[in-house]
Amino acid sequence: MYRALAFGWLATKAAVLLLNAAAFPRLRQTPPAAARPRVSLLVPARNEAHTLPHTLPGLLAQGADEVLVLDDCSDDGTAGVAASVGARVVPGAPRPDGWYGKPWACQQLLHAASGDVLVFVDADVTWQPGALDAVLNELEHSGADLLSVQPRQAPRTPGERLLTPLVDSAVLSYFPYPLIRLPQPAASMANGQVMALRRAALEGMGGFVAVRREVLDDTAFARHVKARGGRLAVALGGALISVRMYRSYPQSVLGFAKNALPLHVGSRPLLVLSAAAHLAVYTLPWLARVPGWRALRVAGMLERVAVNVISGRTRRADLLEGLLGPLTPLLALPVYVLALRRTVVWKGRRYRQA
Repeated sequence: MYRALAFGWLATKAAVLLLNAAAFPRLRQTPPAAARPRVSLLVPARNEAHTLPHTLPGLLAQGADEVLVLDDCSDDGTAGVAASVGARVVPGAPRPDGWYGKPWACQQLLHAASGDVLVFVDADVTWQPGALDAVLNELEHSGADLLSVQPRQAPRTPGERLLTPLVDSAVLSYFPYPLIRLPQPAASMANGQVMALRRAALEGMGGFVAVRREVLDDTAFARHVKARGGRLAVALGGALISVRMYRSYPQSVLGFAKNALPLHVGSRPLLVLSAAAHLAVYTLPWLARVPGWRALRVAGMLERVAVNVISGRTRRADLLEGLLGPLTPLLALPVYVLALRRTVVWKGRRYRQA
């Protein structure tokens, strides 16, 4: 039974990876359109003074009609840093009752922006020359009401590599991309790090009101778009858009813990089962000679290598992350423990979970 379940798990994920390798769109360099709509690049920022000097110049160089940074009640000089780099700063208003941080920041940016196409970008995302043209081209080509981008992970320190790149694994090995074309809201996916929408469509949906109390606001927003008859699309950022989400292992633990329960449909039993399953499939074969242990060891490590290759991470250090396969479930245990709590903490704010 163990052998069948373990190999079934890995075979299913391998099939999804192969499908996504062929089907998942990728941003590509494209000539600028002869005439493009008015575009606003919108950055919700809370305590990002250390990040913006590295990421804002790339945004400002895209040729958008405006780049707005909403200072979400920061206490580290975020507003001054953003202004000194050249962005227009929008002072954030205090959160009303019933709103979580990022949805409220995005709602304010919607009202402050003047563009016909609104591109919401997290402060830790880096844009290369031509990235905006590629996003606009993909938005037009896909016909989507919401296009989000999965930036390529750009870890630099060993601590960043332990857990953070697993974001790509969650997207590429668990969600077959063709499902996004189905009309059912449950078959939805989005990445809030980069989201492009047409202003008229966003205003017609009431902005971000529907997800005002969602921790995993991007996926919830994607479901909302689909429930209203909208179309979704996601593209890999490739060489054009990258991100350094978390700068250390402890930051990765806190960041993943914030989203873990919503990703498991709010079910704590499912969360516990997920932790146990990952330990059984990826770690146990290194601790005991369970049925098929040799093949399971190899398959577990190759899976992470395959994810990195599909997402465009092919440097030697990226490929060596495969060696972390058996350790990853152990390193993720603190994530599960924190996610089981009734409240999660992120950037100094506490959010209650069901």
